[in-house]
Amino acid sequence: MSGEYHQVTQEERRALLDILGVDLATSRPRERAALEALAEEVIALRAESAGLRAALADAELLADNDALCPVFNRRAFEREVRREIALAGRFQTPLSLIFIDLDHFKKVNDAFGHSAGDDVLIRVSDILLQNTRETDIVGRLGGDEFGIVLAHATHGDSVAKAAELASRIDQLVVLNGDDDALSPIRVGASCGVAEWQDGQGADGLIARADQNMFAQKARRKAAGSLPA
Repeated sequence: MSGEYHQVTQEERRALLDILGVDLATSRPRERAALEALAEEVIALRAESAGLRAALADAELLADNDALCPVFNRRAFEREVRREIALAGRFQTPLSLIFIDLDHFKKVNDAFGHSAGDDVLIRVSDILLQNTRETDIVGRLGGDEFGIVLAHATHGDSVAKAAELASRIDQLVVLNGDDDALSPIRVGASCGVAEWQDGQGADGLIARADQNMFAQKARRKAAGSLPA
């Protein structure tokens, strides 16, 4: 709430009194003054209420958003997972979750500092937002971990989307900046996909996707497909 006082105009008072069917022309002076004062108070309270609602909406947005990236934080993400599970269970529609872990994020922080690491996280979140649907839910689960909820998407479609996102993140390169002695670092990402099963809760779905991510990371290491 801004705390600014709303200056009520004569036009606003008259408009409200017209809506209420009050004719000031037939009222005695004292009644007219009382009615105008009451109308002014009602209008001011409505303006204050609108300000409070706007402030509440801003507070809710801040509470849901990650402190760094333009995506949900973990608390809000888990809430949205529960909501999507309820809808999937009710309408018997497919639902999958992608768990994403960056491959060389620690190397970026160690070599270039946390500011460079923050920039990587923001760039990754931009990739995720630009390459998913508006109805998909993207969140940062902590550190260099992200999650995406894909409603009305089959497991096969979700696996394909995870592969696409991993391929795009694999192309991210952090350059050496002002220090020529530092080699560029390719970031990369490993993704795990889990399809929701009837009776499974949000924690179980996220945990399964997390486990599948670790399995995928191990396969990428064994195959030598992690970014160098």
